[in-house]
Amino acid sequence: MIDDGRIIDLFFCMETMSLPSTTDFLIIGGGVMGLALALETRRLYPLSTIVVLEKESQCGLHASGRNSGVLHAGFYYTADSLKARFSQEGNQWWQNYCKEQKLPLNSCGKLVVARHEGELAGLDELKRRGDANGVPLEMVSAEEARRLEPRVKTCQRALFSPTTASLDPKMAMTRLVRDASREGIILATRTSFLSRQQDQVTTNRGKITAGYVINAAGLYADQIARAYGFANEYTILPFKGLYLYGREGCPPLNLHIYPVPDLANPFLGVHFTVTMMGGVKIGPTAIPAFWRQHYRGMENFNLQEAITILGLQAALFWRNDFNFRRLAMQELAKQSRGQMIKLAKDLLEGVYKMDFPVWGLPGLRAQLFNLESNKLEMDFRYQGDRHSFHVLNAVSPGFTCAFPFAKFLLQQVTEVSGIRP
Repeated sequence: MIDDGRIIDLFFCMETMSLPSTTDFLIIGGGVMGLALALETRRLYPLSTIVVLEKESQCGLHASGRNSGVLHAGFYYTADSLKARFSQEGNQWWQNYCKEQKLPLNSCGKLVVARHEGELAGLDELKRRGDANGVPLEMVSAEEARRLEPRVKTCQRALFSPTTASLDPKMAMTRLVRDASREGIILATRTSFLSRQQDQVTTNRGKITAGYVINAAGLYADQIARAYGFANEYTILPFKGLYLYGREGCPPLNLHIYPVPDLANPFLGVHFTVTMMGGVKIGPTAIPAFWRQHYRGMENFNLQEAITILGLQAALFWRNDFNFRRLAMQELAKQSRGQMIKLAKDLLEGVYKMDFPVWGLPGLRAQLFNLESNKLEMDFRYQGDRHSFHVLNAVSPGFTCAFPFAKFLLQQVTEVSGIRP
């Protein structure tokens, strides 16, 4: 058996090998959705050739490797949504996978707290949604909440989710790379999609003719989709997520502590996350980014992207669609450690700025925006035909949902493409 390290070495070597001239399936994007789709494609079409294009030097360097690591239970979403449909199943899939693969998992659970009486109705709505989705939940009194976490602050009651857990996303991505390599899936790193003509894709490393293309490119999914005639009513609007990490010796937490979110937007608000190793972090932000890979400073600056995104943000700010003006101002203020700590103090006793001295690695949310309705898309979105298929919106809880969602998407691929297993 080849060990994990050797598998990763083989994976990195792919960038020095020549790109195949043809493939049955070409998957664009090596994040968690791209790898899940590749593995599901292998399961459905065991004799096919599969190539994954990843523009970076390894898989998961963007959202998949920079996310919170929280496995969501599935009670935030309305019962008619794809997020609700796949969250609980995805949570169980990852928990089983971690046990089978001997990957560490922190099955700590979560408390959603009400900061004041005005949030009690929101807490009840989350319980209603969870019940409709079949998610194990318990409404607990403030006293019961403090037995679960002595430092928690909540008004009258809180919502306890026992199945919410944490894993290490980088470790999980490394294991998925190993799985894909063992399945004979070609992982072509440092290979960027440039354009397409008919069934031929041009990359920075040459051309490849694909029988079928599946686009899971995250921040660039809309642009690639437009090359195939899709996503004309959509664009990606990126938001930057930052976490403050607790210092060594920071008072531990028994479980995640979340506020009642604004259910009109797809963000969950500043909260406490317990990491796989038991550490604590505060976040994330949802700061409007000014270009697609705007992690920090002028890093990855792209003038054309900046002009387009800033123009869209200015229009949203002026019209105040979906209360964007308030959202933007609130999120920009969270770049201050002091503001983050202030918000965190609403959830927990004994929170001090000195305990959270370091910002973690920023992440970017590839949030889909509907140009026709001027709204953020709240659910997963996809489009496709007999030539190509495009995953346009797979934001949180996309990591949790990845494998049942990929199975569902391959069913759609089979239907629209006519390619039978």
